Amino acid sequence: MDFHTSTSPEATAPLQQVAFVTLGCAKNEVDTARMKQELRHAGYAVGEDPEQAQCVIVNTCSFIQDATEESLDTIFELAELPNFKDHGAKIIVAGCMPARYGTDLQEELTEAHAFVPCSKEDDIAQVVFDLIGPGTASLASDGTSLGAHDYEPTAGAYSTYVKISDGCDRFCSYCTIPYIRGRYHSFTYEHIREEVERAVVSGVKEVILIAQDTGRWGADFSEPLSLAWLMGQLAEEFRTTWFRVMYVQPEGITDQLLTVMARHVNICSYLDIPLQHVNPQILKAMNRRGSRESFDDLCARIRQMVPDITLRTTLIAGFPGETDDQFDELCDFVEECDFDYIGVFPYSQEEGTKAADLPQQLSPEEKQDRAQRVRDLADAVCTARVAERVGSRVTVLVEGTEEDGQLFGRAMSQAPEVDGCTYVNGGTPGSFVQVQITDALFYEMEGELL
Repeated sequence: MDFHTSTSPEATAPLQQVAFVTLGCAKNEVDTARMKQELRHAGYAVGEDPEQAQCVIVNTCSFIQDATEESLDTIFELAELPNFKDHGAKIIVAGCMPARYGTDLQEELTEAHAFVPCSKEDDIAQVVFDLIGPGTASLASDGTSLGAHDYEPTAGAYSTYVKISDGCDRFCSYCTIPYIRGRYHSFTYEHIREEVERAVVSGVKEVILIAQDTGRWGADFSEPLSLAWLMGQLAEEFRTTWFRVMYVQPEGITDQLLTVMARHVNICSYLDIPLQHVNPQILKAMNRRGSRESFDDLCARIRQMVPDITLRTTLIAGFPGETDDQFDELCDFVEECDFDYIGVFPYSQEEGTKAADLPQQLSPEEKQDRAQRVRDLADAVCTARVAERVGSRVTVLVEGTEEDGQLFGRAMSQAPEVDGCTYVNGGTPGSFVQVQITDALFYEMEGELL
């Protein structure tokens, strides 16, 4: 991430009190939005330009080593900006890195002035107060800062993420999330509904429900509820809002969930189901369950109950001990599977996980090579599936315009940031339009208004 010293007239403007740099996944974007709200309520001016801030909060990702290195590089780059070197601006490191590395990080990363792990982010206003003093933003009559109730969509101008739980109890052998985020805990329906209502009132047209394991929502309540119940309740109350759910593990795909999705036209016919692999032995080593046959059966059941559904998955190539035959099995699955989008990642050997100590670790070159081979297969299969949509009629949420004035948006089959977009020849940003798909190029589509 590059930060450049501004030479514009704004460079001499009064410093913003706090700015954010958010790295990593959508769940971090939700956490940043919550911290911004806390700071505005405490009277701090929140901006987006680190060069003009008295304090910058870096919401870090540390899921894999590459993400940790990106977070560190960002912090080092910030520390070299003039407001930090010459004017005493402060750096707060928040999120996954301090949660994962604890006191070791505090001892080594001297560029930072405070550390706020995920579990302590609700204390962000006090941490900022301790570093730079009280907020000086103008206060409204109710004691909150002006603009404190403004809602900032996290996925785009008209789409936002709402987190429905945090933590994870799965302890997949390659994953650091349980050590970073803690044990699984669902957020209450009242809390989720309040977040959705704030978004809808602000003009958001699509709400994306996210968590480490969305399919488990409500199971930990004293009187258990389900993701199917949650989505049905929200879709029934907010009937003009799209609802999309991400990160549903295979075990979370229940008949009740599929029935609710099929029943409500404002629930996107879309599921993101992380499989990670298809070979039973590799899955067992990952502390996961499944097989190619069970995943094929799952896809068939889903499409039988929700015929127009779009399916996405993620896969890991190069897991320790993955033989040539097991890798070929993964490749065969990709060539013949029933998924519309496939994300592929090379295995990352993460300190502190069980998989990091497994024998037969593959070389970085071999892992990258295998991941690229699977990506190439996935692109060939998935772009062909996108091309099959030419001639179909879909609803598109118009999101904005390119520099040349071209309107773009997304169909229900396209999640933000990962599945491409649809270019349209009419409509206004924030509106839903009916189009016929006329062309497709790689993962992008073009549509004409009906």
